[in-house]
Amino acid sequence: MAGKKQVNPTRMELTKQKKKLATAIRGHKLLKDKRDELMRQFLDLVRENRALRERVEAGIQSANKDFVLARAGMDDEVVNAAFMAPRQSVQLEADTKNIMSVDVPVFRFRTRTANENDIYSYGYAFTSADLDGAVSNLSGVLQDMLKLAEVEKSCQLMASEIEKTRRRVNALEHVMIPEAQENIKYIQMKLDENERSTQIRLMKVKDMMLEEAHHYKERRDQAN
Repeated sequence: MAGKKQVNPTRMELTKQKKKLATAIRGHKLLKDKRDELMRQFLDLVRENRALRERVEAGIQSANKDFVLARAGMDDEVVNAAFMAPRQSVQLEADTKNIMSVDVPVFRFRTRTANENDIYSYGYAFTSADLDGAVSNLSGVLQDMLKLAEVEKSCQLMASEIEKTRRRVNALEHVMIPEAQENIKYIQMKLDENERSTQIRLMKVKDMMLEEAHHYKERRDQAN
């Protein structure tokens, strides 16, 4: 009943509280719909994140396995020389897109050339097929790694937005709406009480006027 001490029991305040309640109810519905949609899209991203992580980890594990085999069959000088002058370069572009008022990242990359064979910076004469496999696996997993970074950051941002939206929904549902309802109930009760008191006073005044009129009539009749 804390709301009773914070409002004046007037008709203007009653109208204000009713508008406040209507706005809170409408906002509560909109925020609940937003929270539910955010949760749905968040779960889709979580599933995508799991699939991407499995592919990335499998690709890196395969590349590491091939690289270990290549190192076992090649001299360190040959391996180091093979990677001294890379043939390919990658340009990363970062952008954002809006999902339910959340700006999530979008990563795109471009290679210097579109030729898939430009990933090998060495000749094939002194290197093993295992080294080729390691480079190929790492090149193939690059796009999934960027997508994984994009999806993981999107999950973090959407989880934060879901938590903020949940707190707002709870504040409306458990604080603002009940408080406005209690204020309306209190003001209505006080207005009804004042109206009854006014009505009782009017009835008493009426009785007094009737009684006074009756006595006046009696005195007039006695005088005649």
